[in-house]
Amino acid sequence: MRVLRGTAADPDLDRERTGDLLAAAGEGTTGIRVWTPARQVAFGRRDVRAEGFDRAERLAADRGFRAVERDVGGRAVAYAGETLAFAHAIPASGGIGGGSISVRYDRAVDTVLEALRGLGADVVAGEPPATFCPGDHSVRVAGGGKVSGIAQRVRADAALVAGCVVVSPADAREVAGVSEAVYDALGMRFDPATVGSVAAAGGPDDPDRVARALEDAFVDGPWGDGSRRADRIDTDR
Repeated sequence: MRVLRGTAADPDLDRERTGDLLAAAGEGTTGIRVWTPARQVAFGRRDVRAEGFDRAERLAADRGFRAVERDVGGRAVAYAGETLAFAHAIPASGGIGGGSISVRYDRAVDTVLEALRGLGADVVAGEPPATFCPGDHSVRVAGGGKVSGIAQRVRADAALVAGCVVVSPADAREVAGVSEAVYDALGMRFDPATVGSVAAAGGPDDPDRVARALEDAFVDGPWGDGSRRADRIDTDR
């Protein structure tokens, strides 16, 4: 498995790194990347087409969040500086991306749960209502807010399973604040109290520690090969 580490300071260049991972999967190499994207709101395609998108983009910028359009499905997701992103690129074998869309979703949720529980976090599958990037394949604090959401991008030769993980309470507050403004502009229900964090679930508030646990869980998971060869990316940070 190819393991990419590091963050490019420019969001467009950062997206190219993930694109390289998906391209390699199309040629047969499974890959994983877990990193902290630059401060941004990643809007889904439905968001970009929405009537209130221009206002949502301005409101994000007013709060110091750059607007980018995401390639995978889902609605707007905010990354506040220490919020984690992960991207798991899977070659097409035995069906597109090593299985059906639902199988990939289920395995990704199980992998995130395994990683976070291994760090002491009390997390379960599912999400509260009126939260960010609503979807059936999410992870939340048991009895609390959403910690992780997962989406997919599928090509003929590979699939990309991607998601976010809110680690610290400080990031959760920032994600909640900008999401409240953005979702209001997009005409979507959102309750800021629905944003949780790994730390709120009893896990660590250290993004690096959580990132390595997620990375290891994907490497050792159903599409991993147990190897940890890491291609480090030079960044401007």
